[in-house]
Amino acid sequence: MKSVSYKLSEFFIIFILVPVSFAIEYPVVIKVIIGLLGFFYVVFVLLRIEKNKFKIAQNLNWKQFFKQTLIQLSAIAILTSLYMWFVDPPNFYTVVVNKPLLWLMILLIYSLFSVYPQELIYRTFFFQRYQSLFKSKTVFIILNAALFSLAHLFFRNGLVMVLTFIGGILFALTFQKTKSTLLVSIEHAIYGCWLFTVGMGSMLGFPS
Repeated sequence: MKSVSYKLSEFFIIFILVPVSFAIEYPVVIKVIIGLLGFFYVVFVLLRIEKNKFKIAQNLNWKQFFKQTLIQLSAIAILTSLYMWFVDPPNFYTVVVNKPLLWLMILLIYSLFSVYPQELIYRTFFFQRYQSLFKSKTVFIILNAALFSLAHLFFRNGLVMVLTFIGGILFALTFQKTKSTLLVSIEHAIYGCWLFTVGMGSMLGFPS
């Protein structure tokens, strides 16, 4: 299972074939089954093949992480607020103002059941399985972000693709630096929750 040919086939199926197929019309139940099987496969490989212990590292630089994340969040907040103010004012902070309980529920569900599985697949699994196949770290980071963006193709929204590509770059850089699924998941959750808060949740498939 560690051969290059096997990994390339695995790579194509998990990160290209499946995401593209999700953009095609066929029964949702089949998509759910495929997604769950893929996730269980990823967990199996991480545990049994890559020998991942899923332990929180003791030497994480939390201060530096939150400093960098808050700086980036500030830039994201300014840009997305300006976008919503000029392009989509009716949805600007609409959920948090008019439906605060729904807003809290969205943040909780998203953070627990969407963010962590995504980071486990697109950062932990992706880096451990394929980083050794690339000589250029820059190419590897860009490829990771592009495939993360591709995973959102089923939304059929150009802005979502751009946002997830930028997010993919940020998350990949964080994981490359920290090797921590926990930290990159927290970062992902913070940025994603902000998008829902500012009013971009509807384009990401959440009720508004």
